Amino acid sequence: MQEPAIPENEESRLKALRELNVLDTDFENRFDRLTRMAARLFDVPIALVSLVDSDRQWFKSKFGLEARETPRDISFCGHTIIDKEVLIVNNANEDARFADNPLVTADPNIRFYAGCPIQMNADNRIGTLCIIDNQPREFPAEDVQILKDLAYMVEQELTALKISTEDELTQLSNRRGFMMLAQHAFKMSVRQTTPLTLVFFDLDDFKLINDNFGHDQGDRALTLFAEQLQNRFRASDIFARIGGDEFIVLLNNTTVIEAEKIIFDFKISLDKVVSEMDIDYSVNFSSGTIQYNAKQHNTLEDMIKEGDELMYQSKREKH
Repeated sequence: MQEPAIPENEESRLKALRELNVLDTDFENRFDRLTRMAARLFDVPIALVSLVDSDRQWFKSKFGLEARETPRDISFCGHTIIDKEVLIVNNANEDARFADNPLVTADPNIRFYAGCPIQMNADNRIGTLCIIDNQPREFPAEDVQILKDLAYMVEQELTALKISTEDELTQLSNRRGFMMLAQHAFKMSVRQTTPLTLVFFDLDDFKLINDNFGHDQGDRALTLFAEQLQNRFRASDIFARIGGDEFIVLLNNTTVIEAEKIIFDFKISLDKVVSEMDIDYSVNFSSGTIQYNAKQHNTLEDMIKEGDELMYQSKREKH
């Protein structure tokens, strides 16, 4: 078996993939519709929207397959993203790259595979739309074009999803994007009984920045705050600007005591960056920090509501 090579632009490719905020999210009809369509058009038992992560291929949509992900090192799609062209394997048993691959020798017993790369901005091929059969078959040029057209539709849906879940100013998730990602983290924490902490932020006197220095400076304060959140919190945390001058962070596998230490370090870093900038205002914040409690929080929304209330309590105590 030949393991797939690593693309030369792997770092930027993974960055483009993760900026979509789509890994480990729920199934969506916009993608399921396309895999159903592909399975029907090509009369195959399996069709997938596969996203190639650092060590796995994860299926945003799957038709005819039980698994939600498989290791990258045995994936056909890992080979597909190396090139811009559609990868066609007419008979995996006769292809030296795949003949002894466990996906060929065992379930789902792949014989035929055709995968079209899904490309996001520049040359970042983040995954594939692929079809699979357990019988060898040919794949004529007209079918290749149809598969390309369907893959383009997947790209359009991913682009639309990114726009609808991203805050345009700060490039963080918006409320919708946060809820998509955070719901998954919430469910995982409940199932695995690991600590989960939410921090609700609100900038202090933000209206005064807009009124006294203009909305351009208000936008500058918001982007600065967002940048420092990303710099000082962890890559595994989930960030969002959920409206106006309100931000939220969900910290996985983190207690409230650990979160308070991170917030303290974040404030020191933020104050230092602001002091070194040529601006005539400060960027301060109030926050509410809440750890998941099974007796108090039936839903993620319960945590958000309590974090919001604690944040306003903190803000009132300053006046």
